[in-house]
Amino acid sequence: MRHRVDGRLFGRPANQRKALLRNLVASLIEHQRIETTVPKAKEAKRIAERLVSLAIKGDLASRRLAMTYLPNRRLVSTLFKEIGPRFVGRNGGFLRIVRTRRRVNDRAELAVLEFVDYEDIMKKETEKAKEDKENK
Repeated sequence: MRHRVDGRLFGRPANQRKALLRNLVASLIEHQRIETTVPKAKEAKRIAERLVSLAIKGDLASRRLAMTYLPNRRLVSTLFKEIGPRFVGRNGGFLRIVRTRRRVNDRAELAVLEFVDYEDIMKKETEKAKEDKENK
């Protein structure tokens, strides 16, 4: 019986599954938006939401806990300096999953996993790029 057994196994051994989810979360923090299959997006969302909650706290213990899951100092500093402060007044729901299409090869359902304020940030960046281009 699988009563109260949590999480998806993805048909992989534990070390491969952990590496897969670490890499998905690292890519999400680096690029702010990723496209993957729906089950992988749901699992990565669980982990990323916890990391953003740690980033909102912002203390040394939280930083060390984040380092156990993201062993890349650059990504941890991005998480704590850029992503965490954006969600300070928010209790949860930092990410969204938007189902997009089915992959041609295997018909797997794909989804975009992104931060909820991703579109606002992209608008600001494009406006800033336009202003820089006009000033030059």
